[in-house]
Amino acid sequence: MTFLEFTEGPMFYLAVAIFVAAALVRVIGILRIGKKPDLAPARGSAAMGFIKGNLRHFLPRAGFAQRTWMHVLGGWGFHLGLFALFFFAAPHILFIEKFTGLSWPALPRWGFIIAAEIAFAGLIVLWVRRFSDPVMRLISDWDDHIGSWLTFIAMLTGCLALQEAHDGLRAIHMFSVNIWLIYFPFSRLMHAFTFVLSRGATGANYGRKGMNP
Repeated sequence: MTFLEFTEGPMFYLAVAIFVAAALVRVIGILRIGKKPDLAPARGSAAMGFIKGNLRHFLPRAGFAQRTWMHVLGGWGFHLGLFALFFFAAPHILFIEKFTGLSWPALPRWGFIIAAEIAFAGLIVLWVRRFSDPVMRLISDWDDHIGSWLTFIAMLTGCLALQEAHDGLRAIHMFSVNIWLIYFPFSRLMHAFTFVLSRGATGANYGRKGMNP
């Protein structure tokens, strides 16, 4: 068994199993916490508050927009760029098709390059802000930095492996992705799933009280 076969076979299956199992445990644990009964009469819809709480916070409120525009721009650029790379890069579509049989049109090469540049720029902006902004520096720890580094390495090795000029580059990319998958559910990268619950819980609480989340 070659290193490439190992990273795309046993190691990948193990990484996905750990990712799914640990992520489910964390999400189920959050859901089981529940909340204390609210004895006050409802003045609005908690369900609508849940939805508004998630949608409203995709953009900052007017009073904070000027101070957070770089964070918002970097966040949107990174997440949208990473989404495009993950789901519409031709090698990823082929890899997904190998396991699921599903396929869809891929980004052209120029589209991949633009998406990659936007994702890299956004990630670098977010990471630099962690140690350049006094408040972010205080609330950030090694978990935040390691998550950023692992994501950067996975993206970088993916770009290097795009030409498929050498199996070693593809194997290194898969190895870095597997490490990223294993680390993901035990880190703050889990916000990719839990942000819906946290924003929704706050929004539902405000919505039930008849307040705008």
